[in-house]
Amino acid sequence: MSFKISNRTVGTDFAPFIVAEMSGNHAQSLDRALKIVEAAAIAGAHAIKIQTFTADTMTLDIREGEFLLSDKKSLWQGRTLFDIYSEAHTPWDWHAPIFQRARSLGLIPFSTPFDSTSVDLLEKLDVACYKIASFENTDLPLIRRVAATGKPLLISTGMANLAELNETVSVAREAGCKDLVLLQCTSTYPASPQESNLRTMPHMRQSFNCEIGLSDHTLGIGVSVASVALGASVIEKHFTLDRKDGGVDSTFSIEPAEMASLVLETERAWQSLGCIQYGPSSDSESISRDYRRSLYIVSDMKAGETLTPENMRAIRPGLGLPTKYYSILLGKKINHNVIKGTPVGWNLIG
Repeated sequence: MSFKISNRTVGTDFAPFIVAEMSGNHAQSLDRALKIVEAAAIAGAHAIKIQTFTADTMTLDIREGEFLLSDKKSLWQGRTLFDIYSEAHTPWDWHAPIFQRARSLGLIPFSTPFDSTSVDLLEKLDVACYKIASFENTDLPLIRRVAATGKPLLISTGMANLAELNETVSVAREAGCKDLVLLQCTSTYPASPQESNLRTMPHMRQSFNCEIGLSDHTLGIGVSVASVALGASVIEKHFTLDRKDGGVDSTFSIEPAEMASLVLETERAWQSLGCIQYGPSSDSESISRDYRRSLYIVSDMKAGETLTPENMRAIRPGLGLPTKYYSILLGKKINHNVIKGTPVGWNLIG
């Protein structure tokens, strides 16, 4: 099921595709946005993702009722949806310089569109792929529009039940999507490891016959690394220069040193999966076999003496007979003189 996103192959036979999500961490500064791009490249991320919307395309400027966040557990409690999206949006005239800087540094730039006008903009910038956010994974007209571009599509699955995902995937494929990644996602900010339910991922792969990955809102990188063992071929983490600088997503974003660790440790986790293998897995491990326990003479002996627990023991290294022959050899007489430290062989008996 592997496929290409720009020059990068996505699939379980390749190291995970690591996406640094800028989101609103640019704090309405293009200079900061470009520094985030540079930091992601230095940290070794493979792609930088932004979001393409305006406050007006997301919601209404109403400051009461359901447009005002009242959940005391929310990072944005007391703020209106319009204010949050006004702060978080990436101005459309920034897209070209952000994409240009990313490409010059070897990063793959792409975005999450939220309506058809944002898709039109991104198409003009020749975006390599698209991401659908969890809150839009049931917006079938949007999914249809994005899928019709024929470009690879990543869809976060937060909040969606199996029936909804089935409808979403069916619409995407009918509209022209051939290369699909479903991202396991928990749409709380931050999410807890206990809510991550990574065991869903292999089931998604089997159910929808597509690549799978993780859009990770937990703190740190542990959950992301664990996802590799369950088949994640794409991992997305929110990324900032410094959490202390604040911003709408800073609380659950990782910093450059953490991103570098994420890239390194997910690749190590992927390498460690290997294949089904019994016995030595390499020439270096074959050498280690020489240091297993085996049977050795542990005191000087003369021809005709009997092997006993006092003069024959199982010790390292492994150049003598295997220890499974210990009970068989006890009581046998040796046929020539031997010194302490001689490996026991069949030529010693009889």
